Amino acid sequence: MGVLLRPVALWGVPGAIVLLAAILAGVVIGETPLPFSMVVAVIANNLWGAGYEVDLIDAGIIWSYRLPRTLVAAACGAGLALSGVVLQALVRNALADPYLLGVSAGASTGAVVVTILGVGGGMIGISGGAFIGAALAFVLVAALARAAGGGSAQLVLAGVAGSQLFNAMTSFLIAKSANAEQARGIMFWLLGNLSGVRWPDVWLAVPIAGVGLFACLAFVRSMDAFSFGASAAASLGVSVRRVQVVLIGMATMITATMVSLVGSIGFVGLVIPHAMRFVVGPRHARLIPASALAGAVFLIAADIVSRILIHGQVIPIGVVTALVGAPGFALILIYNRRRL
Repeated sequence: MGVLLRPVALWGVPGAIVLLAAILAGVVIGETPLPFSMVVAVIANNLWGAGYEVDLIDAGIIWSYRLPRTLVAAACGAGLALSGVVLQALVRNALADPYLLGVSAGASTGAVVVTILGVGGGMIGISGGAFIGAALAFVLVAALARAAGGGSAQLVLAGVAGSQLFNAMTSFLIAKSANAEQARGIMFWLLGNLSGVRWPDVWLAVPIAGVGLFACLAFVRSMDAFSFGASAAASLGVSVRRVQVVLIGMATMITATMVSLVGSIGFVGLVIPHAMRFVVGPRHARLIPASALAGAVFLIAADIVSRILIHGQVIPIGVVTALVGAPGFALILIYNRRRL
């Protein structure tokens, strides 16, 4: 395990500096730019009781709105990128990610069922509903792919079909059961919305992303072995079924949690792992922490753009990630066409 963690230790300090800089940028830059010194003062006051004099309104914006929003963006970006790495490794398909395999769509449907229909009578929260929906979506997609032949191409095609099915179910539920105000809010949320996140969401998103990172690091050798196929991994002593259950369950948990908090955000789990393979190579000991860091920074940057692109209006963050991710993935396809 110590050998596997050496890349993390080597790049840990530079990565932490980059992530801290991105978080500070996410707090400073916004609809109304705030001085860096004020941000530092507010954080110091709340963490260590420093006693700096700051405007109460600006302090509220920094501590209660921008900082939790930025931290959740970082956690979501890291978690979705990790989910993409896991799914691409296990199914050996370059197009595998939570969005294309229907997991995000299923999570969205589960969250909407709990929110609008009140299923569970308050016993199941939005995160629980999202997790159940994500798990059901993946089971359905996997069963359909197996019935169609079981190849990675069939899995992606089944994922596309599953995504369309669950998206249609979500739209039907909204049209049938939601009032106009609910429908507008949910549709905006489904496109990716960080405006409503607060500190309780931070305490959920950050630990889930952290657990996902350490779980992935614990299975780096197994994921490297899966690069040669499940049969080759089994011949190398990997417990194929156990690894698949643990890692796919973890990817489902991460995706469901993030979707329940911020809605469905595409392209992060698809583009970031591919981009990081160009930078650090295919070995998962390097790819996993690099993808987590890049996903966090990317989603923070996308959130900044969503707040400042149109004056006086916040764009859904999923729109920004798609506008950047689609051309980015097209370039990856062109330059990596011999491998895909």
